[in-house]
Amino acid sequence: MCIIGLDTLKIKFDNVCVYFPPLGHMTDLLYTEKDLVTSLNDYITAEEKKLNQVKLWAEKLDVLSATAMQDPEGFLGYPVNAFKLMKRLNTEWGDLESLVLKDTTDGFISNLTLQRKHFLTDEDQTGDLPGVTHKSPMTVEDCFELGKIAYSEVDYYHTELWMEQALKQLDEGEESTMDKDTVLDYLSYAIYQQGELGRALELTKRLLILDPEHQRANCNLKYFEFQSRGRQTRDASKERMRFLEPVPEREIYEMLCRGEGIKLTPRRQSQLFCRYYDNHSHPKYLLSPVKQEDEWDRPYIVHYHDIISHSDIEKVEELAKPRLRRATISNPITGVLETAPYRISKSAWLTAYEHPLIDQINQRIEDLTGLAMDTAEELQVANYSVGGQYEPHFDFGRKDEPDALKELGTGNRIATWLFYMSDVAAGGATVFPDVGAVVWPKKGTAVFCYNLFPSGEGDYSTRHAACPVLVGNKWVSNKWIHERRQEFRRPCGLNETA
Repeated sequence: MCIIGLDTLKIKFDNVCVYFPPLGHMTDLLYTEKDLVTSLNDYITAEEKKLNQVKLWAEKLDVLSATAMQDPEGFLGYPVNAFKLMKRLNTEWGDLESLVLKDTTDGFISNLTLQRKHFLTDEDQTGDLPGVTHKSPMTVEDCFELGKIAYSEVDYYHTELWMEQALKQLDEGEESTMDKDTVLDYLSYAIYQQGELGRALELTKRLLILDPEHQRANCNLKYFEFQSRGRQTRDASKERMRFLEPVPEREIYEMLCRGEGIKLTPRRQSQLFCRYYDNHSHPKYLLSPVKQEDEWDRPYIVHYHDIISHSDIEKVEELAKPRLRRATISNPITGVLETAPYRISKSAWLTAYEHPLIDQINQRIEDLTGLAMDTAEELQVANYSVGGQYEPHFDFGRKDEPDALKELGTGNRIATWLFYMSDVAAGGATVFPDVGAVVWPKKGTAVFCYNLFPSGEGDYSTRHAACPVLVGNKWVSNKWIHERRQEFRRPCGLNETA
């Protein structure tokens, strides 16, 4: 060893001299290295944590996928599973991507980026719904998220439902990052917007017990109390007239969708029959008449049983699936086809020349109704997944909608024929709010009714809706039959007057 001055140390190894900094600097380097090792260990810990998160995610998805692939349609038929799939694709896979992008994982990221184009663009509390075999619980956060989406769309009715569920689960002790203050804030305002001032006031007071300094709640409390004092005098006079107020169509629609149908009187019920029907000795049905049931009297709704085979249904679905697109409605003012938020389904149109089966189906409808298919619209096939619905509407064009069906050039829609091509575990009924009729979907059946009186006037009692599908998958197909070419074809005995 040799020393060169006081600030430099030189050590000779095998005749090679290695120069070192001063000892003070060497001590600093030890601390530097120690910091580097600590940083390295932190990095390793962070990477292990990330890797463990990815492993847990993969293991969870392995189990979930194995369950789902045993019966994909049944699994997605439960609304909680369908919602969580969309949520995973929209949010959680994006979070995982951000996590993985912090490391070099080109294979995974490139594959994820490639597959993203197939993802969807955007949970009813777990319950014992009929037909459910795949259940998944909803968290407070799930309920709050759905409520917030409804709130952003100014849908205060559904905001209330989801926020109430979130609050209920918090009250029952569910652990959550969401606090009651936030839920109560949204809930009280949504209820106020629906005119329930008393409940809004009580919820606001409850919020202020949790957070006395909540600025918006304190302002709302004063406003609600002021509104309440003014309403008390108005309510006293209105109470006497309450029995005269009609029940809103929305309430009737939802009541019927829940299965709370209006029962016919015994006298009216006695006029409804079941029969084997051959359409006045039609040659095709003399030896094999069809099963026909009177479903309702005014409007006259006929229910056909075992009218389309399962093999025919499978073929129709096979032909329709490649061309399913978001369903449209005819704009009542312009007549142009366009999408609408109150019709949530996918549909496709099948023409008679595309496949012999479609021609046979059209002929079957003509033989049983006695109405020509020459000017009828093509067979429309519709698929309603979970949440799919078509709110109350008319099939015919009304007098104040002169151009509603103008583009077709075949007059108004005189009648509607609807095939049910699947059973639905829960929901999916066809309901008539004005009269209280409910028809539940049953695979292989069909319903038929006239939309117009013989005079050509529209029958407003035929206003109907497709209830939301709660569990399962709904397939239907329909024919809209038009006035042209129906001269002298329609029976004259049904509902003669408008």
